Amino acid sequence: MSADYFAPFATVKYEGPDSTNDLAYRWYDKDRLVMGKRMEDHLRFAVCMWHSFCWPGSDVFGAGTFSRPWHAGPNDRVRAAQKREAALAFVEKLDLPFYCFHDVDVMADAETIGEFRQSFAEAVDHLEELQGKHGRRLLWGTANLFGHPRYMAGAATNPDPEVFAWAASQVRDALEATHRLGGANYVLWGGREGYDSILNTEIGVEQRNFGRFLNLVVDHKHRIGFTGTILIEPKPHEPTKHQYDFDTQTVYAFLKRFGLENEVKVNIEANHATLSGHTFEHEIAMARALGILGSIDANRGDPQNGWDTDQFPNSVEELTLAMLEVLRAGGLGNGGFNFDAKVRRQSIDAADLFHGHIGGVDTIARALLRAAAIIEDGQLERFRVDRYAGWQGELGRMIHADGTSLAQVADHAVAANHEPEARSGRQEWCENLINRF
Repeated sequence: MSADYFAPFATVKYEGPDSTNDLAYRWYDKDRLVMGKRMEDHLRFAVCMWHSFCWPGSDVFGAGTFSRPWHAGPNDRVRAAQKREAALAFVEKLDLPFYCFHDVDVMADAETIGEFRQSFAEAVDHLEELQGKHGRRLLWGTANLFGHPRYMAGAATNPDPEVFAWAASQVRDALEATHRLGGANYVLWGGREGYDSILNTEIGVEQRNFGRFLNLVVDHKHRIGFTGTILIEPKPHEPTKHQYDFDTQTVYAFLKRFGLENEVKVNIEANHATLSGHTFEHEIAMARALGILGSIDANRGDPQNGWDTDQFPNSVEELTLAMLEVLRAGGLGNGGFNFDAKVRRQSIDAADLFHGHIGGVDTIARALLRAAAIIEDGQLERFRVDRYAGWQGELGRMIHADGTSLAQVADHAVAANHEPEARSGRQEWCENLINRF
């Protein structure tokens, strides 16, 4: 039975860096204070439903390889309930505070819109009970607007307004469920909000419809009294060739166009960042600079593959750079680190689910400690401040003063009549400093 699937495993605990226990945390000490804040409160870890409990281990070349109880037979009411129970029990065993879901992750299959709503409502009732039983919380909920064939040409950007309306029904119910379950955020992941061929696509219409959809979602958030954050998850491509939410800057431009820059933030995924040609830390830093950093999907890709492999993070070096930007932003607020990651198809044992999550948790926790040490050391931060110190001086203030003209700034250069002094960016020193930690 699924309720007993994780019974042989003890709750995962912190045992320190010298532990030889494969089912213990070496770096994640949830009550440890880091820069005056508990580690658990910095990181706010969440387990995702879709990869860890819905995906059967299949790929485009082969059927599922997992034999978990809830994968046996159709995804009916019994199997869906088993899956929910197993998921919340697993999160409790990991001693992590949060989980995340799409609507279809937690419910039985349904055909009509009426059956869909009834099945999802039943799932939400059960989740509310399970959250109390297992002492877990919801980091964010979302609706799957990309899996069903009706969404083959997108949801909010679909050429057919009937599909737009179907998507609105799913999002309304998922947003209300997230509110009821005490969710901290609601995510809109536009998996097919883009196009494959310009020949059959009217970009202007699709963009306007996308903006209208998001405005309706924000309006409904306020109508129902949901105080959490609405998030968009940038992704450059896959499955569609051209995604409208390509990266953080693209999303911000979209939000500005439709007057939503103060209403919506971004949920950044590491693997999506690298697929867009950026680094993970770049996307976080950009979101910080634009004031829209919301939450993070923690995973990694494979540099030899051009698609979203969704592997568990395992590089302390890479995550330290990302964590520096999170700390500089003052943290994630309502957000957290959701493991949008999956074990490999050959990792078929229950223990493999533990090993994947424990490794990811410890990698991020250790990166947090390294990033905090770098900031507390102060050398890197002092150099960055000093490098831009001129903007706090007379010329810098004059350039940004109201009424300053281009001619006035240019006249300053003419009057000064000298070449600005070149100063080293000291990149190698910065890199060596990071490596010392």
